[in-house]
Amino acid sequence: MAKEKQRNTFAEDEMLDQEFNKEQLKKLLIYLAKYSSKVLMALIVILVSSLANLVTPLIMKFVIDDIIPGHDIKGLIIISTIFIAIIIISSICMKFRIRFMSEVGQSVIKDIRTDIFTHIQTLPFTFYDNRPHGKILVRIVNYVNSLSDLISNGLINLIVDLFSFIVALIIMITLDFRLTIVILLFIPFAFAGITYIKNRQRKSMQEVSSKQANMNAYIHESISGMKVTQSFTREKVNLKIFTDIMDEYQDKWIESRHYMALIFPLVKNISILSQGIMMIVALVIFKGNISPGVVVAALGYSGNFWMPLLNISEFYNQLVSSSAYLERIFETIDIKPEIKDKENAYTLPAISGEIIFNNVTFGYEKDHIILENFNLHVKSGERIALVGPTGAGKTTVVNLISRFYDIQSGAITIDGHNIQDVTINSLRSQMGIMMQDTFIFSGTIIDNIRYGKLDATDEEVIEAAKTVKAHDFIIQMENGYNTEVNERGTRLSTGQRQLISFARALLMNPKILILDEATSSIDTQTEKIIQESLEKLLVNRTSFVIAHRLSTIKNADRIIVINNKGIEEIGNHDELMSNQGHYFNLYSAQIKFLKENVK
Repeated sequence: MAKEKQRNTFAEDEMLDQEFNKEQLKKLLIYLAKYSSKVLMALIVILVSSLANLVTPLIMKFVIDDIIPGHDIKGLIIISTIFIAIIIISSICMKFRIRFMSEVGQSVIKDIRTDIFTHIQTLPFTFYDNRPHGKILVRIVNYVNSLSDLISNGLINLIVDLFSFIVALIIMITLDFRLTIVILLFIPFAFAGITYIKNRQRKSMQEVSSKQANMNAYIHESISGMKVTQSFTREKVNLKIFTDIMDEYQDKWIESRHYMALIFPLVKNISILSQGIMMIVALVIFKGNISPGVVVAALGYSGNFWMPLLNISEFYNQLVSSSAYLERIFETIDIKPEIKDKENAYTLPAISGEIIFNNVTFGYEKDHIILENFNLHVKSGERIALVGPTGAGKTTVVNLISRFYDIQSGAITIDGHNIQDVTINSLRSQMGIMMQDTFIFSGTIIDNIRYGKLDATDEEVIEAAKTVKAHDFIIQMENGYNTEVNERGTRLSTGQRQLISFARALLMNPKILILDEATSSIDTQTEKIIQESLEKLLVNRTSFVIAHRLSTIKNADRIIVINNKGIEEIGNHDELMSNQGHYFNLYSAQIKFLKENVK
């Protein structure tokens, strides 16, 4: 039962609220409009190629009806030369068309990917809380890549094919209206067949897209948690889950290919049938009234007539295949950031660090309130420690100060400025935040420390590292501060990763410093050294410290016990111990546990 529940987490498909519509194609065309000059050049060269090819059946008519009966050798040589010139012109045009549209296609892909990456950086934590990261990744990489052929070939070919279709139709009518009618009678059958198939294909491609997202999400999580998987010998169980997801993806992919494969033979067979009927009509019904050259030319133009129609149906096939990707790409871009600057937001001036919570109510979900009518006044430079049961709201308090989430009611002010009235960048740039989940990026150690302050000098980076006692282990590595570390810092110990993350936060020299379980994975000896450094660092700086090791927060100006949606106790260490309340019980239990383990 548990296994099935876990599998369903990744098997849950992303459902779309609306069907594909022309608005999505318009959005794609807006990106193309930036490169209109290159698109126009590609269109011109391919139209020249198309016109050259459209002349061929007329030349064949002239050869069959006039040159061959008249034994005109010179004329035959001239016609042959013209044919060769047409081939050369078409080849040159094709070369330039591929060059221009490849540049346009890749430029558009780059623009779309840049826009979606820029946009997701503005989305709040709730966006990432509610979605597997693999499903976000597949939209930025796989889905955008899937549009490449549509942009590079499909759209420009559509214009040319429509042009070829119309020109071929006009020439056919000029040659013989009766034969043209024979061909046109088959169009309704082709249109009905294409319509029948495309509706099923679109639904099938949406399901393929969903299954692909499920697969990528599971692969992403499995790679991230590989150490845990191997530690608990979960390889066979995970393989079974992965196989089930892959089987679903395979089934839907084969189904979509089935519908896609029907379009070409449908149109091709109807075109061959129409040409066969046209020949019968020409040879039997209209015998003697139509010259052989006209019949050959009509056959040639019927090919030019049906091939564009076939290409147009293939374009629609391609558009349907890409529509599921377009929907998800623009669905992501269209998500409105919940946390954003107001229209009249202003830059938060340099702060001293006074923070006031005034009747703040907040919950990650509307029906699950974490803090209710929460009130707290923190003076500038005050050192605040937050303790309490897991899930009581300690991290929530500091997340709200940083405006990672917006409150439901009440107000939070810093130096009298409501944090919802100032720009997010000016607010967070004056804070140093070390989150509970330390993240080390791939790159050098010095780049990781400088991550939040790109203009910091090497000397400033080294000073920050020395402050948190990270300097000693860094200089012992093969390249010192220029040592390359892998994503998530897998080359470093847990304690080393936290020290680097600590230095990153301190380098910003913030007026408000937030330490969320900053010493949770550091050994006791290292922790004592850091505490000595922090005593100097925290002077004249408003700070919030969340720690389960209560011994590390004894020197806080005030200790706040968060519980039952608000503040249960508040005071310094001695005051709370004398009250013998919640804090007293927590502290006493930890001391007892430590003594028993020492013994």
